[in-house]
Amino acid sequence: MGLQRELTIVNELGLHARSAAKIAEMAQDAKHKVWVRCGGETVDAASIIDILSLGAACGSRIEIEIESAEDAPVLNAIAELVEAGFGE
Repeated sequence: MGLQRELTIVNELGLHARSAAKIAEMAQDAKHKVWVRCGGETVDAASIIDILSLGAACGSRIEIEIESAEDAPVLNAIAELVEAGFGE
């Protein structure tokens, strides 16, 4: 199992198209798979549609997981983005 971070969605709009696109863009830079988990469902973080399917509203707890420690900078960047409310 890779590294993971548990985060809370803090922006009022939740995990919507713009924020999902930002996560997906960062995940696509990873050398290995990046996953987003919410409510027992796990999806590919590189897919905007998959992320939107989670329906993560403000206050939702999500988990970001990477398959390889090599992608720790990607994990940290996504965590910072989420914690900053996606800059919104």
